[in-house]
Amino acid sequence: MNNDEAILRRERTLLVLLGLICVGLVAGALYLQYFKREDPCPLCIIQRYFFLLVAIFAFLGAFFNSWRGVRLLEVLAGLSALAGIVTAARHVYVQARPGFSCGFDALQPLVDGLPPAQWLPGVFKVAGLCETPYPPILGLSLPQWSLIAFVVAFIALALSLYRNRGRVV
Repeated sequence: MNNDEAILRRERTLLVLLGLICVGLVAGALYLQYFKREDPCPLCIIQRYFFLLVAIFAFLGAFFNSWRGVRLLEVLAGLSALAGIVTAARHVYVQARPGFSCGFDALQPLVDGLPPAQWLPGVFKVAGLCETPYPPILGLSLPQWSLIAFVVAFIALALSLYRNRGRVV
């Protein structure tokens, strides 16, 4: 096995790890929803979609045996993480300004109208308001943790793309 193949194998393993972490974060959100009674708002649901998109693209990238396929799916995962950063930053902004709404009336029908909300309403249906402050976890709100997770995922994917930009297998 040459060095490029070993590095590709490591890259694919890291993509699986990223996918598992994103799925774990969504599982954590479901735990908070069902066991701590923290109802998800439209921005929470949108963040779930982006975490799952990062996970899906990471898992798909892990199945490719060529750098071209891995890089393409890393780009798609990175774009999903970037969209998650924007969504989570908006959520942090809304929670930092009490009385400022996320646009519940405008976003709820859109989010609830997406097909996954019909297939799995317990996971993707809006039930709360974006400005509702739930107890912090280790001093940070859930949107702040979400923002951190998206930033870390984006940086990891960007560094990977940069580090492996010249590889061809």
